[in-house]
Amino acid sequence: VQLQAYGGGLVQAGGSLRLACAASGRTSRSYAIYWFRQAPGKEREFVAVISWSGGNTYYSDSVKGRFTISRDNAQNTVYLQMNSLKPEETAVYYCAAGPLVLRPQVSTGRYWGQGTQVTVSS
Repeated sequence: VQLQAYGGGLVQAGGSLRLACAASGRTSRSYAIYWFRQAPGKEREFVAVISWSGGNTYYSDSVKGRFTISRDNAQNTVYLQMNSLKPEETAVYYCAAGPLVLRPQVSTGRYWGQGTQVTVSS
């Protein structure tokens, strides 16, 4: 499975961005797609996940109500709509494929995309 994340950029605080994660190769119906992020000097942290069917979505408490994850299986693409962005959410955002688990860790991701930079200015 190959994943490519894109859509990052520079946005002002309170603004919105939509990230996309395009999957190719041997995709598996058993894989959920995760978004993680890593801010400078900090550990990579879970943001959101969506099951293969799209019927199950989970978010970290810090983004719940502001971020929305969705997927278009016909296009093999998962989206992360990010609204009301905060400066502290400046980070490299990564998508990953792995089994759907309740408490995702970095080790949950079996395949990773290269990451896309999101910078939120104050």
